[in-house]
Amino acid sequence: MCTSLSYSDAAGRIYFGRTLELTVDLPYQIAYFPAGFPVRSEVEGHLPLQFEARHGVLGVTMPARIPTPGAPLAVHDFKVLEGLNDQGLTFSLLSYPVASGPQQAVAMTQAVLSASDLGNWVLGQFATVTEVKAALASQPVVLQPLAILGGVVSPFHYVVHDASGAALVIEFNRGKMSVYDNPVGVMTNGPEFPWHLTNLNNYTFLTNVDTPSASFGRYRAVQPDSGIATAGLPASNTSVGRFVRAAFYAHYAEKAATPEAAVGTLAHILNNFDRPRGVSIDYPESGGGGHLEVAGLEPEKGAAYATEFTTWTSLSDLDRKLFFIRDYGSLNFTRFDLGGLSSLKQPKIVPLKRLSGAAPDASSLLAGSAAA
Repeated sequence: MCTSLSYSDAAGRIYFGRTLELTVDLPYQIAYFPAGFPVRSEVEGHLPLQFEARHGVLGVTMPARIPTPGAPLAVHDFKVLEGLNDQGLTFSLLSYPVASGPQQAVAMTQAVLSASDLGNWVLGQFATVTEVKAALASQPVVLQPLAILGGVVSPFHYVVHDASGAALVIEFNRGKMSVYDNPVGVMTNGPEFPWHLTNLNNYTFLTNVDTPSASFGRYRAVQPDSGIATAGLPASNTSVGRFVRAAFYAHYAEKAATPEAAVGTLAHILNNFDRPRGVSIDYPESGGGGHLEVAGLEPEKGAAYATEFTTWTSLSDLDRKLFFIRDYGSLNFTRFDLGGLSSLKQPKIVPLKRLSGAAPDASSLLAGSAAA
């Protein structure tokens, strides 16, 4: 469904990448929200939370509701699924269908934050993981039914990374919000994050050093090729298997000497999680398939089966504040430079589909788009 991981180069600079897999392609929008952009997060029955962004934010967004003739979409309807701010802080939403809570009582005098606005709040307000963690300790966050998903309560968990290499995971389980430090820098989907860390105890034998020969009695066995070191990695595309593979690749990939080479290395790592259509499918008559989707998404019309595929992949250079993205129809990444967008005073939005075949750097394309 989704795989995220961080990678560091030879100088210790941090890079972050993720893939997003679904069985349908959605109308994603690339949006830039400038510093000073006002946000109002509303949860029925509670005081709204209002703030102005302290930092410029570039994000992959989706609308939180379905537009109508009388109520077309406005810029405030677009919620950040993935993004980078001008301080090198990242935010990512990943599927987590068992999410629940916290729905405990909140004092009527305290404003609450809708989980749908976590991306705008995290990236707009903070520069480091430490700041986010401290703010979450006193800020109630509430899951809401999402109109765009047919009323399903937010089925996601969230990861945050900063330029120091710190990372955290935000999960909602059994009526409680949990905020975990992430020493591995990797996340996929369920089960909950501590389970994935415990499962890594089953893989202490992993190493990137090939053992190309061995003796069995008087027989000397010799490998005809390199690569036997990865034989112990899980082969499936399940969230459990991908977590272990992501931890392995992020840890053992060679540390690049330059930022340009590091972005290329990160792209190669993420290629291991790129999923073409059809490599695994579910027929509707099998009674399965619920594990494939974010609940509430409509299946593809006329499709004989469901198949998850990598709808887009993104890379973030946290030191240089560069964001790269490609969709399923592209082999090359399009780049955005937050430094080059910092002079913008109004939000800007451009459809992700418009970037297919665009120039390698699309900062000027976004800056020249109509004001949102």
